[in-house]
Amino acid sequence: METYKLAHVPIEERISDLLGRMTLAEKIGQLNQRMYGWNAYAKEEGGFALTEEFKREVAWGGGMGALYGLFRSDPWSGVNYANGITAADSARVANMVQRYVMENTRLGIPVLLSEESPHGHQALDGTMLPVNLGVGSTWNPALMERAYGYVAAEIRSRGAHVGLVSALDILHDPRWGRAEECFGEDPYLAARFTEAAVRGMQGEDPQDLTAEDKVAVVLKHLCAQGYAQGGRNAGPAPIGERELREIHLPGAKAGKEAGAAGFMAAYNEIDGVPCHANKSLLTGILREEWGFDGIVMADGTAIDRLLALTGSHEAAAALTLDSGVDISLWDTAFTTLAAAVEQGLVPEAEVDRAVRRVLRLKFRLGLFDRPYVNEMRPLSAVGRPEFREVNLQVARESAVLLKNEGGLLPIGAEKRRIAVIGPNADRLYNQLGDYTSVQRDGSGSTVLEGIRRVAPAGTDVVYASGCGVRDMSDAGLAEAVAAAKSADVCVLVLGGSSARRFDTEFDSNGEAIVSAAQGNPAEMDCGEGVDLVDLALGGLQRRLAAEVAATGTPVVAVLIQGRPHALTGVDEHCGAVLCAWYPGPEGGRAIGELLFGKACPSGKLPVSLPRSTGQLPVYYNQKDPGRTRVYVDMPSAPLYPFGYGLSYTEFAYGEVGLSRREISAAELEAGQAVTVSVRVRNTGTRSGAETVQLYIRARESGITRRLAELKGFAKLELAPGEERVVSFSLGREELAIWNREMKFAVEPCRVAVLVGGNSRDTIGAELTVTR
Repeated sequence: METYKLAHVPIEERISDLLGRMTLAEKIGQLNQRMYGWNAYAKEEGGFALTEEFKREVAWGGGMGALYGLFRSDPWSGVNYANGITAADSARVANMVQRYVMENTRLGIPVLLSEESPHGHQALDGTMLPVNLGVGSTWNPALMERAYGYVAAEIRSRGAHVGLVSALDILHDPRWGRAEECFGEDPYLAARFTEAAVRGMQGEDPQDLTAEDKVAVVLKHLCAQGYAQGGRNAGPAPIGERELREIHLPGAKAGKEAGAAGFMAAYNEIDGVPCHANKSLLTGILREEWGFDGIVMADGTAIDRLLALTGSHEAAAALTLDSGVDISLWDTAFTTLAAAVEQGLVPEAEVDRAVRRVLRLKFRLGLFDRPYVNEMRPLSAVGRPEFREVNLQVARESAVLLKNEGGLLPIGAEKRRIAVIGPNADRLYNQLGDYTSVQRDGSGSTVLEGIRRVAPAGTDVVYASGCGVRDMSDAGLAEAVAAAKSADVCVLVLGGSSARRFDTEFDSNGEAIVSAAQGNPAEMDCGEGVDLVDLALGGLQRRLAAEVAATGTPVVAVLIQGRPHALTGVDEHCGAVLCAWYPGPEGGRAIGELLFGKACPSGKLPVSLPRSTGQLPVYYNQKDPGRTRVYVDMPSAPLYPFGYGLSYTEFAYGEVGLSRREISAAELEAGQAVTVSVRVRNTGTRSGAETVQLYIRARESGITRRLAELKGFAKLELAPGEERVVSFSLGREELAIWNREMKFAVEPCRVAVLVGGNSRDTIGAELTVTR
C-alpha cells in the first residue's frame, strides 16, 4: 500500500510521499476552491444527486482542494427548504461528495468542505448566534467558547471540516456595512474572543483536529478591513506599521497562538499593498515572525482583483502564491497556475509548498483515514436543547442597557397596557444579521413575541409597526401614536436591518448590491456591501420616536442594529434605552426577560456610540494629542463611551492598589509584573454581573501613546451586599510598546493605571517604569 495511505506513518512522511506522486495539474487542483457548493447537488424526488458541473470540476483538477458552502443557505445562494440540504440529509450528501471525489480520482485525495460560520453555521437548521458586536458586548469569552464549541459540533456532524469565522476586523469606521462582524473597536477585547472562537471550535489541542465535534478554523480577515477609508467595503487602509501592529494584528496573533488552522486574506490594501499580495504580512509576519504553519485562504474573487496590478491572471496567481496565499476562492487566476509555472512566473517549488500546507490540514483532520461521517450524527448534534440555552444566555448578556431614567426598567406589573411599536418589533430576520440562513417557519422569537411571552398574565400588549427601517412612508405613524397614547408604557423597537431578500441583486462574491440610485427594496442598511454615509437611524424612525414621546407615555427604546448608530434624535425622547444589536433567534425571548426583570442586563459596549457621523472617528483609544481637542458645534465625547453599560443594581469601586509603584524596564523584560487590585461591591438590592475593566494611559515613552488602552477585564456575578477583590497583572505584554525602532520592548514611562466599569468612569493609581 502507498505510504500516504498508512495511518501509522508520521504525517510529514505521508505528505512527502503523496506530493511526490502528484502531477502539476493535480497539485493545482488542490489549490483551487472555485465552485459554489450549492451548485454541486440537485434535490430530486427521493433524494439528492451530484451535478455534472461538480463532476467536471473534480475531473479538471484530478480532485478538489476544497468545496465552499455545500450547506450554505441564503438569498444569494438561492437555497431554501424546498431545494436545500437539511440537517437530516446533510451527512448523507457530504458522504456522496466525498465518496465521488475519492473514488473517481487517481490518488483519492479527500476534499475539504468549508462552511461559513461568522455567527453560527449558515445552513438550513444551523443555529444562529448573535452577531459579533453582540458577542463583544457580553465581555464573556468563557461563555462564547462554549457556544463556538456547539457550532463546531453542528458543522462537523454534517460532514464539513472547516469553519470560516469572522474575528479579526477592528471597527474603526461604523459606516462600514460589515461592522456587525467585528467584536468591537478594541484589539485586546477582540483578541480574547478570537481565542475563544478557536478553542471552542478546534479544542484545546490545536494539532489534533480529528475529533467528531471539532472543525478547523479559518479566521478572517487579515487584516485592517475595519479601517476602510470612507467606511466603504474593501476600501484602503492608509495606516503605517505601528497602527497595524498595535490595533489590527493582536487578534490575529492571539488566534495563531490558540492554534487557528488558517487565515483568510482581506480584500483591502494597506498603505498601497493589497493584502492578497502582501508578502511582508502573509509571509514575513504571519509565518516567519509568528511561526504559523497553516493555510492562508483567499477571499472570494479577490485574486482576480489583482489584475489591476499584474495585467494577467497568470501574473496575479504567481504574485498571490509568492506572497503566501495557498488556496483560492471562486477566482479564475489560480486556475492558471500551471501556465504561470510554465511561463516562469513562479517556480513549481512554491506550488509544492502551498499544496503541502493544504494536504497537511487534510491529514490533521483525519480525512485520509476516516473520510466519511456517521449519517445519523446530525440528528443528535444539530439544534441541541443545551445549545439553545447557551444561545439564549448569549443574547441576554449581549444586550446593553444605556439609559434608565427613574428606574423605568424593569417594567412593573402595574403597567397593564403596553404598546410595542417600531419596524423591528416583529421581524425575525431583522434581528439575525447578515450571513444568515433561511429559517424554518415558527423558529425563533421576535421582540413582540418575547414581550407577550414574558409579560404578566392579563397584560394587554398592542402592536403597530409605525414605519419602516428605511422607507419614507408615514402611513403607519397615526396608528402608532394612537397605540402609544392609550398605553401605560411604550416599547419602541428601532434600528437597522441586514436582512437579505431573494429579489436582492448580488455581486459575484455574494455582496449585496444596494444603492441610493436603485432604491432599497429590502430595507437593508447594514451587511456586506451596504455602507452608509449617515449613521442616524434611517427612514422616519426619529420622527416616530418624537411623535410617540409627545404623547407623554413613558418610552423604552430597544435598538436592533448591526452597527453603532448615532442616537441623537432618539435618545433624548426615551426614558430607557436597551441596545440589543442583532440578538439572534433567541433574542426576542431574551429581550422580553430583560424588559420585565426576569434577567438583569450585564452587557457593556464594545464600541463607542457617536452623537453624529461628523464626530468620526470616535473610538476611545485614539492617539493622545497632549491637549484637549474640541468641536465648536458638538461635544467631542461620544454619546456613550466604550465599555459602558448599566445594570438593575449598582456597583461601587474601592481604591486601586498596586503591588509596587515602581518597576524597571529590565525587570518587566525578565518576566516580573505589577499586580493591580480593586475591591468591588454590589450596593444594590438584586444580584447582577459587573465587568471590571483595567486600562492604562502612558506618557513619556518616546512615541505618541493612546488616550487609554484596555489591558484586562473580569466579569463577576455579585449578590446584594457582596464584595470581591479583583486582581490583574501588568507585565511585559501589557506594558511593552512598538518603540521608535519598531521593536516590541518595555520603555521607561509614567503610567496611569485606571480601573472602572467603563472607559470614562475610572479610578486610578500611578506607576513608574524606570530604566
